[in-house]
Amino acid sequence: MSKTNMAQPPAEQSLVNLTLNKWFSYQDSVFLPLTNIPNKQQGLFSIAFAGDFDVSSVNSIIDFLAKQNQIVTAICQYQPDLGLAPALCFYAKNAEQAINPLVLQEFSHTLDCQLVQVAAPPSLYKPGLLVMDMDSTAITIECIDEIARLADVYDEVASVTALAMAGKLDFSESLNQRVAKLEGIEKSLIEELKSALPLMPGIKVLCQILKQHDWYLAIASGGFVPFAERVQELINLDEVHANVLEFKDDKLTGKVLGTIVDAQQKAIILESLQHKLGLEKSQTVAIGDGANDLVMMAKAGLGVAVHGKPKVVEQAQAAICEGSLLQLLYMLAIPLENEPAL
Repeated sequence: MSKTNMAQPPAEQSLVNLTLNKWFSYQDSVFLPLTNIPNKQQGLFSIAFAGDFDVSSVNSIIDFLAKQNQIVTAICQYQPDLGLAPALCFYAKNAEQAINPLVLQEFSHTLDCQLVQVAAPPSLYKPGLLVMDMDSTAITIECIDEIARLADVYDEVASVTALAMAGKLDFSESLNQRVAKLEGIEKSLIEELKSALPLMPGIKVLCQILKQHDWYLAIASGGFVPFAERVQELINLDEVHANVLEFKDDKLTGKVLGTIVDAQQKAIILESLQHKLGLEKSQTVAIGDGANDLVMMAKAGLGVAVHGKPKVVEQAQAAICEGSLLQLLYMLAIPLENEPAL
């Protein structure tokens, strides 16, 4: 950026003058380039994305963070993928206490954007692990509810699903209750449903990009194996873990076989994969939408709620509240590599 651009009055200065992937200080409405980059192991990174940003929105975010005792010391504009609009990252070097994600969400609505905070962010450019929920995360539906439609017990099953996902009912208990109502469903109908699974927008491209950077991808789902295996085929996952439905004479018996993949089991799967791959915790990411994903998300270096219920958003480290899952890249590709730290 030229000195002329840097000295423009605030009303004239545009963020397009910010060089992508470079860090700047910001004082008296002037951006000044920094020679070094933030230390990813210290402070907090606030990421504003999915918005139309200008100097006014920069000032609003800085003021909001300051009221939360987070003083911004560096700003970067970056674009992890051409399928995403540029985002802004605000670094607060001495900040330690993250802001409640629901508070971030409420503030971001005033700017018509999304705002998340991460500490010690994972790096897209090093091998990593992503463990994802399946229903309403990797795909847009709850498979058990769709099976229930076939048995004409949708309302009964969906109401129990909603209670379980909101954390108001033990997951294993709820699963057994719901599956019992599916007794007699033909296996052929399960196969038909499996063949038409709707992927969550952005998940396929996200997985392609992660695989290009040597990430290991897995599903840990409270759903069912046939659907998880189909998703594995569609987005090239390394492995899947889900519940096994019992069939007899090509019909559902209403029972689940083996260990139920509940909240604790999901966390066990994540930790087991981390150790198997020899990864640091900071290079592990878990995403999900329901209360039964929270334990897994807490065990990961970064836990992200995806279109989650308020309880899940509040307890996650970060949340993608709307839009494509490709937006996860904003949290993995902050420009922090290959340069000395501030």
